[in-house]
Amino acid sequence: MQKRSLAETGLQVTPLCFGTSALGDMPDTYGYAVSEDRARATVEAIFDGPVNFLDTSRNYGFGRSEERIGAVIRDRGGLPEGFVLSTKLDRDMETGRFDAARARASLEESLTALGLDRIPLLHLHDPEHARDLTEITGKDGALDALFAMKEEGLAQAVGLAMGRIDIMFPILRDRPFDALISHNRYTLLNRSADAMFDYAHSQGIAILNAAPYAGGVLAKGSAEMPRVTYQEADDAALEPVRRVEAACARHGVAPGAAALAFSLRDPRITSTIVGVSKPERVAETLDWAAADLPQALWDDLASLDHATEDPEANRAYRPG
Repeated sequence: MQKRSLAETGLQVTPLCFGTSALGDMPDTYGYAVSEDRARATVEAIFDGPVNFLDTSRNYGFGRSEERIGAVIRDRGGLPEGFVLSTKLDRDMETGRFDAARARASLEESLTALGLDRIPLLHLHDPEHARDLTEITGKDGALDALFAMKEEGLAQAVGLAMGRIDIMFPILRDRPFDALISHNRYTLLNRSADAMFDYAHSQGIAILNAAPYAGGVLAKGSAEMPRVTYQEADDAALEPVRRVEAACARHGVAPGAAALAFSLRDPRITSTIVGVSKPERVAETLDWAAADLPQALWDDLASLDHATEDPEANRAYRPG
């Protein structure tokens, strides 16, 4: 799989990246549990495949995602050669504290869990859920700590990973980030990140587009998974999904393949982060990424309406 430069950091990544939040066992978010054995088998399948890019976070599953990935890394004697691991600094989940000291503690927790002495790509994560944004953005705050970690060689590249565009875009403009992660905001259903992506691309910031399946529904189907962006969905909320499904059915294409290709074919996007929770999903993702989809399908999909407001504005956030 051809690799792309991640900004000017020296890192080379594949256009696909596997996301591992579900591997931390987060049933409140995804509606299903993931055992340790299943998680480890999934990480093994990722490491054995052609994708060289994996994304996790300190607080996915309250640390379980990193711990399970770290166990596989230790069994293998380290990360596979040329593999890029991305993780994130996170707030204290009990107090919401996210000052510089908490950022340092989060990094140490990640290094211990993963069994690494440095992180290839390190993001600051979810500041919108912290107790006080000024602890993050102010002088000697968590963002200053993040960039200091890069200067100290503890991270090769640094990024910003979060949801709310109204908070994210001003922070992005204010700091020299190497990368960003946005989730659920650039999909077949929603384009709320479009202007931010234009800006980031113009500044040479690597765009990592996460959750192209809108939380999984475009991959698993509206009948099997009636949830959109991690929220239970009624018929009105599922109607845009069903229109995508109908268009794909007319052309004999899996909706998941179309949803993935929508992100992969965008020249602004360096890599697309696809969450997986079992080895079979790794293989399916690779098959979908290789699919040759007809232009007539894209013409049909282009005729469908898409949302531009925040898709998680009414989400009841649960970290588990």
